[in-house]
Amino acid sequence: MDFPIARQRFYQEIQQPEADINLAAAALYIAQEAYPMLEAEAYLNALEVMAAEARDRLPPEPYPLKIIRAINQYLFEDLRFRGNSQDYYDPQNSFLNDVIDRRTGIPITLALVYLEVAKRLDFPMVGVGMPGHFLIRPAIAEMDVFVDAFDQGAVLFRADCEARLQQIYGKQAVLQDSFLQPVSASAFLARMLTNLKLIYLNRQELEKAIAATDRILLLYPDAIYQQRDRGLLHYQAGQFTAAYRDLTAYVEHAEAQTEDIAQIMRLLERIQPN
Repeated sequence: MDFPIARQRFYQEIQQPEADINLAAAALYIAQEAYPMLEAEAYLNALEVMAAEARDRLPPEPYPLKIIRAINQYLFEDLRFRGNSQDYYDPQNSFLNDVIDRRTGIPITLALVYLEVAKRLDFPMVGVGMPGHFLIRPAIAEMDVFVDAFDQGAVLFRADCEARLQQIYGKQAVLQDSFLQPVSASAFLARMLTNLKLIYLNRQELEKAIAATDRILLLYPDAIYQQRDRGLLHYQAGQFTAAYRDLTAYVEHAEAQTEDIAQIMRLLERIQPN
């Protein structure tokens, strides 16, 4: 593949079975495209050191809530990790190396640090892709408890999750069981990349938005709306051949009744190669 080395490493990582994907490594390969000199191994080692230090703080009784309290104390009191509410849309909040270095991030990247530390403590947790706010939870079927890494590790129950949802989407929002289901490694990475894509779109950094979409499509090659978006980004960037290729594929695979098909076809007529 004619990709940057970081993209090749990312692709190789995500080709593994879901359970074998190293989330931290894949996230660092995402960051490596922004920081070509980044040494992923150094940050994986940093997570190992953090877990070793956190282990010394674990309670003698391995009760889940006590373990969560010990991890919270280590990450949020000792290391002072925090949510970056002042500059939420800074791209650095989405790069795991920056989150580790600066001790600040957004919900999904702080959740990733938490998950990686917990995994090394033999306390498996999973990501929960609730709309608008990423959470984590212990991988214990009968334990309906959630942790908000953006809010200093606050412990939440279902009613709290619904309250958070309504803060974001209004009182009419209803918490559905599907909102609290564990996300796969691929879905976790796609959400990280979607955040980056939206940040770059808002900053009008089109090439970087295209690169983020490229990697989402490596995760989900059949995601036709991502292919449409990439085609439109190519068009905005003046890359008409690439735009024509993506938008043609979108029209071929989208449902005929999709509301934007007519608009996309008119655009294709304008940029059709001679």
